[in-house]
Amino acid sequence: MKNTLLKVWNVLRNKYVIATVVFLLVLLFFDEYNLMDTRRVNRQVKSLRAEEKELREAMIEDSLRAISLKDNLDAMERYGRENYYMKRADEDIYVIKDRRK
Repeated sequence: MKNTLLKVWNVLRNKYVIATVVFLLVLLFFDEYNLMDTRRVNRQVKSLRAEEKELREAMIEDSLRAISLKDNLDAMERYGRENYYMKRADEDIYVIKDRRK
């Protein structure tokens, strides 16, 4: 047992092992691009890619909606009535808002 500990201690006292351990510690914790910062940046990149995907899907939906509104007058009238409360001259519009929100 004592012999094994002595061998391990001799290996750890080796200048190359010490230099390697110090080098790894500097890279992992103290460098400009350390492990923690790299993981944080990778999480941000993943989040931004997910957001980009959602925005691309929304852009495709909006483009399809714009094309359908351009081609279909009934759809354009319905969209204007629902979103901008447009009305015909002989109509009255009543907007009922939900108080719970």
